[in-house]
Amino acid sequence: MPQTLYGGTRNRRVTVRDLALAKERGEKWPMLTAYDAMTASVFDEAGIPVLLVGDSAGNCHLGYETTVPVTLDQMTMLTAAVVRGTEQALVVADLPFGSYQEGEVQALRSATRLIKEAGAGAVKLEGGERSADQIALLVRSGIPVMAHIGLTPQSVHAMGYRVQGRGEEAADGLMRDAKAVQDAGAFAVVLEMVPAPVAAEVTRALHVPTVGIGAGADCDAQVLVWTDMAGLTPGKLPRFVKRYAELRGALGEAAHAFAQDVVDGSFPAAEHSYA
Repeated sequence: MPQTLYGGTRNRRVTVRDLALAKERGEKWPMLTAYDAMTASVFDEAGIPVLLVGDSAGNCHLGYETTVPVTLDQMTMLTAAVVRGTEQALVVADLPFGSYQEGEVQALRSATRLIKEAGAGAVKLEGGERSADQIALLVRSGIPVMAHIGLTPQSVHAMGYRVQGRGEEAADGLMRDAKAVQDAGAFAVVLEMVPAPVAAEVTRALHVPTVGIGAGADCDAQVLVWTDMAGLTPGKLPRFVKRYAELRGALGEAAHAFAQDVVDGSFPAAEHSYA
């Protein structure tokens, strides 16, 4: 019986080879973001095989409006925390904006920090053909790379937040990007906000797994930002998000109950005090 990525038991970390074998078996798998040791440990215990330390931490935890301000120092700290909180998940760390766009050497230096200092098992970077040279050098240097095409949030000032790959020309460009990063050695490709039929075609064309986020059900894997998935993010969410809990309300209720107990003197009670 082959080892499954989700639902099985293992005594080692998931590897990029495990993901390749899952593609061969036609097995789908989940990925979530994580930014700290505690929540990472919860997801690891739940059996999530791949955790992405995304630069989405900028929006979710650091108070930025976009991912652009996130620094390599911040990503190194967050990634190290996630690694410390996990035992089995493959931890993939985002290369933030400005840490690889200068070229291959800058990309290698930045990725090396995430691998050596933080303990990541792989890195992720945005861009298709334009990032192929960086991907190729990292892979030749022994660093597994997850690519990211379609909507690339680090380019928000240039492209905005809108679906990518609509129309024949745009779809052809997306396919070129997908094949370029695969040929450069990427072990997986994130497809963000791509029409489902286009993502399905890309998935069939590639021999490496595709990871969808707003890209339909035919991708090999699916990823969500955990604060969106768990109902912690306020306001209107993108169409592709499904809430699986309402943590924002639950945390608010807990904070309110604690405050009321303090105000009315019922906390701490005798059982919470030392004689």
